[in-house]
Amino acid sequence: MKKTIFLISIFLFSHINCVSQEKPNIILLFADDAGYADFGFHGSKVMKTPNLDKLAKDGVKFTQGYVTDATCGPSRAGLITGKYQQRFGYQEINVPGYMSPNSKFLGDDMGLPLDQKTIADYLKKLGYKNAVYGKWHLGNADRFHPLKRGFDEFYGFRGGIRGYFPYKDFKGVHHDHKMERNFGVFEEPKKYVTDALADEAIKFMEKNKNNPFFIYVAFNAVHTPMEATEEDLKQFPNLKGKRKEVAAMTLALDRACGKVLDKLKELGLNENTIVVFSNDNGGPTDKNASLNLPLSGTKSNHLEGGLRVPYLIKWPKKFKAGTIYNYPVSTFDLLPTFYAAGGGNEEDLEDIDGINLIPFITGLKEVRPHEDLFWKKEARAVYRHNDWKLIRYADRPAELYDLSKDIIEQNNLAMQYPERVKKMFKKLFEWELTQERPLWMLQQKFEKYDRDRMDQYRTPELVKKEMEKYQIN
Repeated sequence: MKKTIFLISIFLFSHINCVSQEKPNIILLFADDAGYADFGFHGSKVMKTPNLDKLAKDGVKFTQGYVTDATCGPSRAGLITGKYQQRFGYQEINVPGYMSPNSKFLGDDMGLPLDQKTIADYLKKLGYKNAVYGKWHLGNADRFHPLKRGFDEFYGFRGGIRGYFPYKDFKGVHHDHKMERNFGVFEEPKKYVTDALADEAIKFMEKNKNNPFFIYVAFNAVHTPMEATEEDLKQFPNLKGKRKEVAAMTLALDRACGKVLDKLKELGLNENTIVVFSNDNGGPTDKNASLNLPLSGTKSNHLEGGLRVPYLIKWPKKFKAGTIYNYPVSTFDLLPTFYAAGGGNEEDLEDIDGINLIPFITGLKEVRPHEDLFWKKEARAVYRHNDWKLIRYADRPAELYDLSKDIIEQNNLAMQYPERVKKMFKKLFEWELTQERPLWMLQQKFEKYDRDRMDQYRTPELVKKEMEKYQIN
């Protein structure tokens, strides 16, 4: 009898272990402030991104991948919760320095509300081990810490910006800029930060190769400050200034991603691991010389160059290599996609806006994942219905574009289709009524800055000139 029970126990343990191994590992490689055009897989003849180009070739490339906001913090809030961040008041602005003095919360009190579940919270229920490395930017206070939001391991910085080389002296360095090991242990890396983050991810993979894991590598590359190694700078002798620096920083980003991808193969995990590469918002051309061409606009505004980002997914076990997907998707779709891939019941997901992309990628569903997508920043807002895009302003007439014919957003059709504009305004207002009041507001001086930047990077002449200058097809 004891022998029978023993054999049954072994069988059950082996069965459970086999089932757990069927869950895919998940790695999210997330860049910061990268330009839409600054990758070989998007046509760049200047940038050197062989590892990411191979990822695009081996997986699925989305030509209309979007973020939920054109700035870092709100975009990450939408990504990690699978919903419009306006639903819980996390909107409008990026970092505390931009906040209005009339805001309800100030400084470290700005963070992802504690009643919101994260990707890591959901995956933990499915038996995943979760780690985040790099830029957090979802709250500096201890109560917002990654280890309290579903993650088992953290090495990075809590804020939205830091240097790429180790700080030799912490004097004068704000606590949210310091590299932190798990909780409260500040430990600077011994190398260039971009490379160090890849090393941390690799160590976590090695420790957890026998159980399903989720790794969120939140690179701060290629956000300012513009800092690159001498070795990487030497790879671009024909470039100058910030353009040379961003090219070198992008090379380091690609190298780090390549290290992670190579380790997957070495560990025999490549076939059943989901790898995603994306970016938090459009490139801020005036800050880091990134390029969003042929899209108009930049980070912090609502033209396509602020909202549309590189978006790649590879899962060899499920997805056909070399797939090009042309319908709009959003980074808030990643949470339900990951959860479904891990064997979770989508009905368990609480009030999210994202959609599981798996049946769309495989062709089981041939319709659009989203007919409607929305963006909002105080009075400014965007409503995209299929290929029609309405942009609303506080101080100028609305604009209407047909993105199927006008990706550069140069031919404003609002005067030609007044009834369509009216209907889209109504739909936008209806969506806004479902949102929470903002927890913080933007200082008005930054409204003007965003509008000026929008106008600066939207003229046909500039787009053509920049495309020729940087050899963008």
